[in-house]
Amino acid sequence: MEAADFTPEQLARGRALRRAQVPWVLGGRLAGLTVTLVLGLTPVGAHLVHWSGGLFGGSRTAQVLAGAAALVLIGQLVGLPIAARVRVVRRGYGLVTQRWAGWVVDQLRGLALSLLVALPAGLGVYALTAWSTRWWWVPASGAAALLTVALSFLFPLLVEPVFNRFTPLPPGDLRSALLALAARDGVRVKDVLVADASRRTTALNAYVSGFGATRRIVAYDTLLSTAEPREVELVVAHELGHVVHRDVPRGTVLGALGAAVAVAVLGLLTSLHPLLSSAGAPNVGDPRSLPLLAAVAAVLGALGGPPQAAVSRRIETKADQHALQLTEDPEQFIAMQRRLALTNVADVNPPRLLELLFATHPSTARRIAAARAWAANPREGRA
Repeated sequence: MEAADFTPEQLARGRALRRAQVPWVLGGRLAGLTVTLVLGLTPVGAHLVHWSGGLFGGSRTAQVLAGAAALVLIGQLVGLPIAARVRVVRRGYGLVTQRWAGWVVDQLRGLALSLLVALPAGLGVYALTAWSTRWWWVPASGAAALLTVALSFLFPLLVEPVFNRFTPLPPGDLRSALLALAARDGVRVKDVLVADASRRTTALNAYVSGFGATRRIVAYDTLLSTAEPREVELVVAHELGHVVHRDVPRGTVLGALGAAVAVAVLGLLTSLHPLLSSAGAPNVGDPRSLPLLAAVAAVLGALGGPPQAAVSRRIETKADQHALQLTEDPEQFIAMQRRLALTNVADVNPPRLLELLFATHPSTARRIAAARAWAANPREGRA
């Protein structure tokens, strides 16, 4: 990264935001994991399931539903103060436009979606453990894989509209340019939509969503109102790279396989008597084992985070290369990266450890350096 890309004040502003919010974000993750482990590895969680189920009759089904709902609600409540604090920090940097009332509504929507997934999943798992406490994880692994695929397909159709309103981009030069860009890339898109992200944030973004006949280019209204048309094209070209490289289908397949393996490991670990004993559950078929399942799943998720982030960074690097090859405009690519970093108040060169553990995208400094390397040797970039 050349010194001319950012002023010392701009670099300091990005670092200041990172230092202000990262301790809260990491603290929130640690707090959530700690609470989950306390509930899952001590009899506290078992008592919670038994007590909450007793409020609704005490049947096995009542314990599963009430216990799952209680765990989801506790997780939401633990994370709520942290999320509110991070929101205050980001608002101080001009990144938040949404009022508190709207934020609360979004939290309730998120809670409802979590319950919509967790409650049927809980019922399914304990229907299988009633069938076999030893082999329940075999059909559960297949179901987890299918659920991952289904959620990947349904997310743009059912979940995205819950949080944003989408309107077609009016006919004009930009719409024509984006559709022509997709056509040149061999990507069929149904429409170009504008998401009303400005209701919540000033951050800039765009993405390609959906499969087949449902595929559409989506741009934040903040991006369209802030960036130059050519910069918007560069952002969309990056997103088209994900389509050309089949990143979403491949990611869905890998996610499905990962979910299946995770459930198999979950089945192995929750059959261990020391774990069941510490959790206060006689066997995995008893609903009182529900917090133990949640705790083991949380640990597996935390351990899988860094490898997933590493794969994501590699995918994003390939999409950047695709955008450069498609547009052959490295200077505008660099200008786009600079605008994104400044508007999103990004730390353009964060500590390497943070990047390795949590970053899903390469740092701005790395992306700009890669663009300059491509400009110096574009033929090698096309190879």
